Amino acid sequence: MYNCAKCPGYCCSYPLIQLTKRDVERLAKHFDLTYEQARKKFTRVEVGAKYAMRRKDDKIFGRICRFFDTEERRCTIYTARPAICREYPGGRCGYYDFLASERNSQNDPDHVATTWNR
Repeated sequence: MYNCAKCPGYCCSYPLIQLTKRDVERLAKHFDLTYEQARKKFTRVEVGAKYAMRRKDDKIFGRICRFFDTEERRCTIYTARPAICREYPGGRCGYYDFLASERNSQNDPDHVATTWNR
């Protein structure tokens, strides 16, 4: 099993973090905002998605979810996180697969293929 607490936030760096109307409503409630205020503040328009999470700069992945703490490397809205985040990885984690491949190719079970260490 992979421990997500040791990940630098790979899934949070996806170019599109698609949201549902319910996700925006959850964020609005979490931040005590109206739906419209939350939609304007937290989402952006993206091809193929009615709502997409706004992102911010990140030293490891370039861009990351606006609610990701880039120093602590964790979600700051965990209890209000979007459905797509609640469901992730839904089977397989791409970052875990990447690490497993790197560790195998390096023949080193402790090899970490990132500059971030926790």
